[in-house]
Order: sequence, then structure tokens, then C-alpha cells
Amino acid sequence: MASLNGATVFVTGANGGLGTAFVEAALERGADRVYAGARTEKKWGDARVVSLQLDMADPASIDRAAGQAGDTTILVNNAAIFPRGDLLSAPIDDITTTIETNLTGPIRLTRALAPALRSANGALVNVNSVLSWFAVGKAHSVSKAGLWMATNAFRLEFASDGVQVLGVYPGPTDTPMQPGEDRSGMSKPSDVVASVFDALEAGEYEVLLDEMTKKVQAALSQPISALYPTLASR
Repeated sequence: MASLNGATVFVTGANGGLGTAFVEAALERGADRVYAGARTEKKWGDARVVSLQLDMADPASIDRAAGQAGDTTILVNNAAIFPRGDLLSAPIDDITTTIETNLTGPIRLTRALAPALRSANGALVNVNSVLSWFAVGKAHSVSKAGLWMATNAFRLEFASDGVQVLGVYPGPTDTPMQPGEDRSGMSKPSDVVASVFDALEAGEYEVLLDEMTKKVQAALSQPISALYPTLASR
């Protein structure tokens, strides 16, 4: 199990609602350094935070950021984008960029930082989603389903190296990524991150953060129409 106390944490998508909560909570739990990766660097007002320019769809950007963060002990793959277009009609570039950002990018960054994680007996945290198992997110769901399986694969590949791998599965969370003005029933980013870091420090493999996520995961063992009732009438 990993501890945040004294850790060097790399958070991707650090400028977003959930990413900012990860940075702040890591500092509160005693991290020595936090690399805050985002497409646009910003000032954090804390000497322990190192802002890194990072575009998860750009392999060169990933390599540069990883080269600056070679002492990482805990990697949090949090960055994601969520276009709303359909797979059959959205511009194909939107779909491929989503997959590059949400799936291929985290794989690239994890590979680049694998030596550091192994050396530290560290941890990998992949922020997935209830949409890993529910197709209503279209390209986002496709990418998160892939990240779910990549998380399982990394867990197996890191098992002999003492690297903990935690898969995180939240439902709707009150961040700018969520559309609409009605925020009722959404989880607060700070609550999500507290649960994630509690699970990490407890040595868990997965954390399902709300009842919606638990119900959707449970429905995977049922007929497909349990998740998609519109199919039942066909």
C-alpha cells in the first residue's frame, strides 16, 4: 500500500476540478512534491507544486514531462476530455483525439514513468468512470472502457514489482466536464479524491465511488438489456 506522506505525486489534468482536488489533497496528506501536469501551466502558490506543460494527446509532450518528473512515486492519470458527438457522425478527429487523450496518453505516460514507480515500490492511480461500463458516453465511454482494461493489465504487469495499481470509478462529479446547471446528486471533487486516497493508502485495487457506479458494474453480469432497456423491445 502507498502513502502520500513524503511522496512525489504526478497528477495529470491538474487544472480541472478533480485534478485540482488531487493536487490539494496530496499536499494536505504530506506529499513532498506534486507535479501538476496540464495543457496550460499555472502558478499554484506552493513551492511544493511543479507545474508541467502536458498534452496527453502529444507523445513528445508526454516524453518531456516524464523527463522532468523522473522521481515520481505516485502517478495519477486523471486527464480526460469528453466530446458529446456520436461515433457514427462526429468528426473522426474528435474520436481519435479522445482515445489518444484518455487511453493512449495514460499508457504512454505510465510506460515512461514505470522505472520510477518500480524503483520506489510506488503506485499508479487511473481515474476511470462509471462510463467505463456504460456506452452513453460514446467516444469517452470507448476510451474509458479501454482504460479499465489497461488498468487491469498494468496491475498484472506491475504485480511482481511491488507497484500498487488502483482503478477509480466515479459517477457524475461536480466538475466543468459535467454539462448543465443542475448539480444536485453529483459528488464533490474533494469527496471523490478523499475516497481515492483512502483506498490507495488502504492497499485496495478498485474503488467504486457511488451507488450508480456499483449498480452499473453489477449489471455487467446480466443480459445486455439490463443496461440498455431500449434493446429489450427489439
